[in-house]
Amino acid sequence: MTNLDMLNLTMSNGLNGTVTAERWWPEAEKWLLVALLGLEATVGVTANSLVLLVKVMSRGRLCCRYWLPFLSLTLSDFGCSALIISGSFLAMLTGGQRSPWCEVVSLLKFAFISSSIGSIAILCLQQLIGVASTGSPVFLVLATGCLASWLSGVVFGIVPVVYAWIRYDPAEMLCAVFWENSYSDMSLYILCAFSICVFLPFLLITSCCLFRASGCGCGPTSREEEADLSAVTPLLVASYILCYTPFVVSELILLGRMDLSPAPDWLRTLSSVMSYLDCSLNPLIYCSHEDFRQAGLALLWTRRKLLPSDPVLTAITPLDM
Repeated sequence: MTNLDMLNLTMSNGLNGTVTAERWWPEAEKWLLVALLGLEATVGVTANSLVLLVKVMSRGRLCCRYWLPFLSLTLSDFGCSALIISGSFLAMLTGGQRSPWCEVVSLLKFAFISSSIGSIAILCLQQLIGVASTGSPVFLVLATGCLASWLSGVVFGIVPVVYAWIRYDPAEMLCAVFWENSYSDMSLYILCAFSICVFLPFLLITSCCLFRASGCGCGPTSREEEADLSAVTPLLVASYILCYTPFVVSELILLGRMDLSPAPDWLRTLSSVMSYLDCSLNPLIYCSHEDFRQAGLALLWTRRKLLPSDPVLTAITPLDM
């Protein structure tokens, strides 16, 4: 076994006895991942900051009937870019993550995954029933569902921290859940987390898309829908499914292995890189909407106030002598 294939396991006698594992990455592969993570973090933070600015400052110029799920999704993408992707970037440079930041990263990762798909599900449902983001009773229910997607991610993120299932995974480039003792505990946790945080929102998204394709629903007319930012919803759904498929596959592989061995390293690395990519793709998807593009350009290219200048002769009025 060469050094490139070895795992250097380092025991850390911290407060919670966290175990960190540092993989000997090949130099070319390591710096490629460092560059990729740095690019994703930079684009994610910058682009999502601009998206938040446009959504807040251009509400009068930008038609967005369903601003709440869009805001929730953008906050999730910004948080993931600023904390999770940046954390993985630093972990690749320093060789791991230490407690308590290790546990915080794992908790936030669950919260951001759950809130992202939950926000998209609420957006699809709002489009179907045609309820705008106003103070109506139905909207309060939708807002509660959006908040529940965040809280469910936090709850399922806290459970592994409480039971000390967290340690640094060099393949995922961040702290993740590792199983060493009980297959029944692992399978129960994954099934509950996937059923509540992933499967139910995905089922809602699929149902809403099918209903809209069949012509059902009380949403706006096709012309009004094209002018609204929600016209990009199908692209958001496609991007999320594409980017999170490796993550779902890796978790299903873990669920199917009775010996508690994780998915292959390359698949876990791919799942992290692709899920991070979604945070950078969503702002680009917003920019594919013409009105959003124009609102953003209007903010960036606002005319500066004219400075005081010398008086200019504009007219002559004759005086009676």
